[in-house]
Amino acid sequence: MRLNALDWLAIVLTIIGAINWGLIGFFDFDLVRAIFGTRTLASFAIYSIIGIAGLYMIFTIAKQENREEAR
Repeated sequence: MRLNALDWLAIVLTIIGAINWGLIGFFDFDLVRAIFGTRTLASFAIYSIIGIAGLYMIFTIAKQENREEAR
């Protein structure tokens, strides 16, 4: 599977989101909130972009599964 720039961006954002959730789960520390503040437009934008990246990764994985089944 050859990844394009959008795929790589989604992977990086998904990893960042996973790390943030890990920090919340293990240490009760929200990195996004610490950097951008609580309930700010920037924090909502970051959470939204990371959520979209996660949805894109679901689509990308499903697309790859369909390609492999076609072989």
